[in-house]
Order: sequence, then structure tokens, then C-alpha cells
Amino acid sequence: MRLHSYFRSSAAWRVRIALALKGIEVEQIAHHLLREEQHAPDYLKVNPQGQVPALELEDGRVLTQSLAIIEWLDETHPEPKLLPHDAFERARVRVFAQVIACDMHPVQNLRVLNRLRSMNHGKDDVIAWGQWVIRNGFTACESLVADQPGPFCFGAPPSLADICLIPMLTNARRYHSDLAPYPRLLAAEEACNAMPAFQRAAPAAQPDAE
Repeated sequence: MRLHSYFRSSAAWRVRIALALKGIEVEQIAHHLLREEQHAPDYLKVNPQGQVPALELEDGRVLTQSLAIIEWLDETHPEPKLLPHDAFERARVRVFAQVIACDMHPVQNLRVLNRLRSMNHGKDDVIAWGQWVIRNGFTACESLVADQPGPFCFGAPPSLADICLIPMLTNARRYHSDLAPYPRLLAAEEACNAMPAFQRAAPAAQPDAE
């Protein structure tokens, strides 16, 4: 399989974590987002949205959207499980993941922030926007896992929730967000960062890192 990625992309990072947790080796193809390489005609044939990640399967079929890719991986490579067996608990993990992947990340990623700048919003306004999005989302996430024992977001082992959390915390630090109000999320991050799979998937460990 081939993963179209960019080392700083949060969505691609999620897929790299899932692949590493499951011990799946793929060929990585980098598309430098700041250089607009994701809009090259050849890549648009792979992913018409012009975004990463995209996963090309061995038979030539393509999957896009990180959560869809990760759930496909979980269904086709069942161990270790990234979603609980119990239907209600599985839904809880999805709720947490979607707060990040659907509500937080899309409205504070590079494309949206560049659009704000193009509409003459100053740097301070753009940073404040990012911080507001992060604060609202993480406040909800902290509450969603308040009853969970750890060490990860929903107990053990790590799940789709942790896969979404780790890149988002890096984004939050990029925007100088105050993370002190989220001790439960930071504890899950510490547990994740101790695992070799999360270390291998980190941006600095990627072949296109700069």
C-alpha cells in the first residue's frame, strides 16, 4: 500500500499512528502542502479534494479521509483493536474522535487560517480564532474522558480517540494554547508518547520532515 502524506498534516499523522500500531508497512509519498503540491494534476487523480491523506490499496483502489481509512484498517487488520467491542463504548470513542476531527481540526487548519488572512484578519485575530476553537473542543474532550481510568483516553489499549488527540495537542501548542485545564488529556498524551508506534508516526520521524 502507498500512503500519500505530509509530515505536519494532522490527518495524515492519524493514519500513520494507526498503521504503526497495527505493524503495517506502507510506502510513503510526500506532498508538501505549503508548496501546493497536493493540487498537482497527477495527485488530483488520486484524491480530487487535493488533500492528504490518501491510501492507495494494493489493488489500486483509493481511500481518503483519515477516519474512514482508520476504520477500514481496523476492520481489515483487527489486531490490535482501535475501537471497543461494546457498541456503546465504541460510539463514545467515535464521539471523542469526531469532536477533534470534525469540529476542531477543520476550522483551525492551514486552509481556513489562510482564508482568514486573505480576508484581512490580522495575525493576532487568526491566533485567537485557533485558540478559541481548541479551548472549546478540548473542554468537551476533557469532560468526555473524565470517568475513564486511563492510561489512555478510554482505558487501555490506545484507541481512535488517542490517535486523534496526539496531533491535535501539537496543533494546540503551535497556537500557544493553555493546556493546563486538561490534565486527563495530557496524561493520555504521556502514555501515547511512551509507545514506539506513536514515536515512529511522529512528524519528526518522517522521511519528508524538515
